[in-house]
Amino acid sequence: MQALLNAIAQMALSTDAQRIFHGRGGLYPGCEHLALDYFAPVWLLTSFQPLAEEDLATIGAALAGRWQQLAPDQPLNWVYQCRQAGGSDTRLLAGSVPDPHVVTEQGARFKVQLLKGQNHGLFLDMAEGRRWVREHVAGHADATGRLRFKVLNLFAYTCAFSVVALQAGAHHVVNVDMGQGAIATGQQNHRLNGLANEGTAGASFLPHDIFKTWGKITRGGPYDLVIVDPPSFQKGSFVATKDYARLMRRLPELLQSGGHAMLCLNAPELGVAFLQEQMQELVPALTFVQRVANPAVFADVSEDKSLKVLVYQAP
Repeated sequence: MQALLNAIAQMALSTDAQRIFHGRGGLYPGCEHLALDYFAPVWLLTSFQPLAEEDLATIGAALAGRWQQLAPDQPLNWVYQCRQAGGSDTRLLAGSVPDPHVVTEQGARFKVQLLKGQNHGLFLDMAEGRRWVREHVAGHADATGRLRFKVLNLFAYTCAFSVVALQAGAHHVVNVDMGQGAIATGQQNHRLNGLANEGTAGASFLPHDIFKTWGKITRGGPYDLVIVDPPSFQKGSFVATKDYARLMRRLPELLQSGGHAMLCLNAPELGVAFLQEQMQELVPALTFVQRVANPAVFADVSEDKSLKVLVYQAP
């Protein structure tokens, strides 16, 4: 646990949501079960095994001491979540959590929920993916004309990719996700950023099963950018080992000439080759462009186990 305490002692104060300590990457022996995030103004400690009360007290004292140095006039707010196979247990250990709780990242605002469930509304490991989308759209939308650049956001969750794409100049983003609650939060995120227009400009939202909505999805294309960010395993919805190939086969009909596809996968058991070999076999016409680097704090002993974000381009 000392590595976590060291990170707390050295952490700086940031206005953006970010990870502070990533034990899950395996670089800190004995801390593989621990992660510390900052969703201003709340700290979130996540453990994948139960922590003793004395350990929580030690971590709480470290947070309180560092917080006193960083923001002596502000109360300490921190939440502890223990995740196990049977579910999760979440406790507010100090202070309070805003309601609604809105955080920022690279100039965008997003609604998060730390006290309910395991998915809080914004995946911090995808920060560089969102940065890539912002920079890619900004460059290509200007080059092709903002009234033409269209984005398809599959497995949109709370639509963070859509927010940054529209901020960067995309004309229209189609967000598809079967989770109606997630899509509703996505619509709130657009309103938080002054992006509430829907229709031919702005964002549209399809709260449907992607594999049963291809007609609606195809009619909205072709797209200049297709983002594919599915769960690695979601019973009854998506299993990467059998369903990712179904998505890959659709890319040629979805993409504009010269358009790009961003394929994401967060499954430690599936390496980069899982995506690259299937793409080469199923859609060889698409050219591999780059792997988007993960945030430095998410460094992993194995790049194959960490989040994979691969970019391809259509001919």
